[in-house]
Amino acid sequence: MKTIFRIAKTELRYLFYSPIAWFIMIVFLIQCAVTYTGQLEYIAKIQEMGGDLSWIRSLTASVFLGQRGLFTGVIENLYLYIPLLTMGLISRETSSGTIKLLYSSPVQVHEIVFGKFLAMMIYSLLLVGIVGIFIASGSIQIQSAETGMLLTGALGFFLLLCAYSAVGLFMSSLTTYQVVAAVCTFLMIGILYYVGRLWQGIDFIRELTYFLSIAGRTEKMLNGLLTTKDVIYFVVIVYIFLGLTIFKLKGGMESKPVVIKSARYIGVIISALIIGYVSSIPSLIGYYDSTSNKARTLTVGAQKILKNMGDEPLEITAYPNLLSRFWYLGDFTTYNYNLARWEPYMRFKNNIIINTVRYYDTPFDDPTTLTPYPGKSLREVATIHAKFSDTKIARLKTPEEIKKIIDLKPELNRYVMQLKYKGKTTFLRVFNDQETWPSETEVSAALLRLLPTKMPKIAFLTGNLERDINKVGEREYKILNNERTFRYSLMNQGFDVTEVSLENQDIPASVTTLVIADPKIEFDPDALIKLQNYIDKGGNLLIAGEPGKQNIINPVLKKLGVQLMDGTLIQQSKDFAPNLITPYLTKFAGGFSKAVAKNMKDSLIVSMPGTAGLSYSNESGFDIQPLLVTNGKLTWNRKRKLDLETMTSADTSAAQEKTQVPQEQGDNTNSDLAERRKKALAIGRITYSPAEGDLRGPITTVVSLTRKINGKEQRIIVAGDADFLSNSELQRNNMRTGNFVFNTSLFSWLNYGEFPIDSTRPDVKDKSVKVSIEQVGMLKILYIYAMPAVLFLFGLILLLRRKRK
Repeated sequence: MKTIFRIAKTELRYLFYSPIAWFIMIVFLIQCAVTYTGQLEYIAKIQEMGGDLSWIRSLTASVFLGQRGLFTGVIENLYLYIPLLTMGLISRETSSGTIKLLYSSPVQVHEIVFGKFLAMMIYSLLLVGIVGIFIASGSIQIQSAETGMLLTGALGFFLLLCAYSAVGLFMSSLTTYQVVAAVCTFLMIGILYYVGRLWQGIDFIRELTYFLSIAGRTEKMLNGLLTTKDVIYFVVIVYIFLGLTIFKLKGGMESKPVVIKSARYIGVIISALIIGYVSSIPSLIGYYDSTSNKARTLTVGAQKILKNMGDEPLEITAYPNLLSRFWYLGDFTTYNYNLARWEPYMRFKNNIIINTVRYYDTPFDDPTTLTPYPGKSLREVATIHAKFSDTKIARLKTPEEIKKIIDLKPELNRYVMQLKYKGKTTFLRVFNDQETWPSETEVSAALLRLLPTKMPKIAFLTGNLERDINKVGEREYKILNNERTFRYSLMNQGFDVTEVSLENQDIPASVTTLVIADPKIEFDPDALIKLQNYIDKGGNLLIAGEPGKQNIINPVLKKLGVQLMDGTLIQQSKDFAPNLITPYLTKFAGGFSKAVAKNMKDSLIVSMPGTAGLSYSNESGFDIQPLLVTNGKLTWNRKRKLDLETMTSADTSAAQEKTQVPQEQGDNTNSDLAERRKKALAIGRITYSPAEGDLRGPITTVVSLTRKINGKEQRIIVAGDADFLSNSELQRNNMRTGNFVFNTSLFSWLNYGEFPIDSTRPDVKDKSVKVSIEQVGMLKILYIYAMPAVLFLFGLILLLRRKRK
């Protein structure tokens, strides 16, 4: 060991007695300083201007890991620094002839290699120390900074430096020319980044190339997750290139056959791959999550689901369609990416098997895919797409072959995963949003379907022209309930959605919540009796009425102590129709879910186009709580009939009449016309009139009812509007509403919070910086100018003194 340390000391002395080491440190320091202060200044400006920082999930991650973050910028340019340092480690010795003196000395070859690598490790620690300056600064200047994540990030940065150094050391041993060694180091680092993309269509080869790839290896550590697999990977890379360097130098000293020399190299590589394979076995991987809210680990609920699955394997089969928009998720190059997506689940269940069956067929989610190819068969279109995707059509299942395996037409022939466990199967989908891939909530819901779990069953009443859960019309309910492509539809969140008619059957006992949505025909006596029996037994219920249908809904509500008020609600607005009501959530409603409570901080409103107010009394035995209440200053209940079409036509007719009167009829005619126009506009204008029965708010539009019955809490929701659940209101884009969050919370509350699966985590606390713009300016002077100047002067003095000696 003493020899190794002496060689390392000598190499460090050579490094620091040359300008290159000082130059790299100064440039590296300036780069870190510019990146760090730039991000800090950007956030400080937004903060001082009163801007909203809530869109930034974590300021620590934004400053250090964002697109322009410190670690991101440094690692992207790291390959530029190391080759300049390592290019002369061995080539300098071979070109000057001093390597022969080392060979003839009692120093062993491995001591030479380890000594020089140790010198690079120490220099790498100096670079980590420079980064550490800004980690310490960020820990002070960012409120409640994620220091654990920063420390694991620093470790990842150091391991990457060591890997690059080992590569550079080996390349330096291959040539006597330092420039050539530097260029070869550049190339080898590039190969290590690119090798993970090679031969991905060959199962065995892609495992090896993926393991050897250095791309993304520090990503988990930078984000706060430390795994033994990633740490061992860097150790293995160092082992490979140091081993190759040792045998290369030994080969120059010995007269051994080529077979023996080759066997040494092959032995190093094979042993490294074996170590890498063993370290990648899911059951042998160790994990440490350094984030404050354990953001890189599955929530306790998801862990429990996986634990309940026991030792039986979970099989996941993905079905990518070549002609679907989501083919890229399952083409031949994505196996390892999908494996990485499932790694958080393999951490807690290591016998998850992933398969892929690729095919081509008509994509029912986007039929326009075939439009540009008139007259061509499906096979011909698929062949064109296969050429574009660099895919062999022969490796894909035909429509006839895939139908023999599974019928994917109900899933629109788009990318879908079938989960299989103990003979039971269910589908897990991808979605038409920015995230695309199913989150922990959707995965957990799908896994629960494979377990002996009673899933909540929502039954929508039919037979009286209620809203339809299978139609995409503006007033219908498909998006909320069973839209496969919508992440937050009830079917994707773990609910079973069905329809039930009372014409020939009672309400099934398996129904956990019954929904009556805007019936347009009065219930017959038998149906009312069945509904009343369901309520008397303690069944949960959601009833949504509409203005003008009070006579249909109120008989059902009679025994509940709630009634729809006569008339319709009006809300003053300069931008929207007078019957568009936007009530606010009450504090009680905020307790229905974490998502609602979080959004209430931003004064969450719900859009209800055309709603009746609710009157209620607690004398019915239910505890009744208002959930949505209107703004009393802007809204009132109008008992008179509201006809928006009549209002518009009255205003238009008066205006047209004015333009059609000839000027020669005189002033009297104009005066008479003005009076008639005034009256017409008065007819069209909606005004508050207490004399005609109008009642100003605040007025309740949605209530909850609870009572104890048959050993459980019965829960009922009553709403004066059915449109707030509709397709159109869930897609409203002309105002910010919380219809989706509110609607989901209602069904969650009606099913006692069991679904959707709660995969939320505590919010991180690093939401502000402790410095002003002026203070950031001072930090810029310190970090960008003062510290590099001090380092420059120190290095200059050292070099001058060395030159004089």
